[in-house]
Amino acid sequence: MEKSSLQELYVDELRDLYNAETQLVKALPKMAKAASNDQLREAFQEHLRQTSEHVSRLEQIFEQLGEKASGKKCLGMEGLVKEGSETINEDYSDEVKDAAIIGAAQRVEHYEMAGYGTVRAFAELLGETEHVSLLEQTLQEEKQADEKLMQLAEEINPKASEGHGRGATGSNEGRSKSKNAA
Repeated sequence: MEKSSLQELYVDELRDLYNAETQLVKALPKMAKAASNDQLREAFQEHLRQTSEHVSRLEQIFEQLGEKASGKKCLGMEGLVKEGSETINEDYSDEVKDAAIIGAAQRVEHYEMAGYGTVRAFAELLGETEHVSLLEQTLQEEKQADEKLMQLAEEINPKASEGHGRGATGSNEGRSKSKNAA
């Protein structure tokens, strides 16, 4: 049956985000464990706590909508998590692995920011002001997580490039510029 309303699209997108967040709840501990830098490990642990709150906020929205809190398989996040897992399993030095993990985590954050920006806009159009507030709170936390990763990259990436020629530094500098352009 064809879905023809913004409300149906909104619920579908919320389900996608719900699944994405539940995938992250499983992936973040693995990223934290793989990180050799203590600050990076702590950042992942903090974001895991926030991600659990993101799941709770989405559950609150589903409840307000009278919808079951369930996920629609988020293939985008599944791919990002798989890439992150492959990065963790690469045989890099500690500093280079940390730089690679940061890159993988920033891709996840950017994906989430796009998703939350979209559903927040839908909530505004649908007059769901309480949802807008909850979604905006999550969006701001995703932006803060990305900023924290950027700060860590500024410290970690130069160490990754020491003695290794052109290391991972260039990849995050390009991402930094593209972030500002977005």
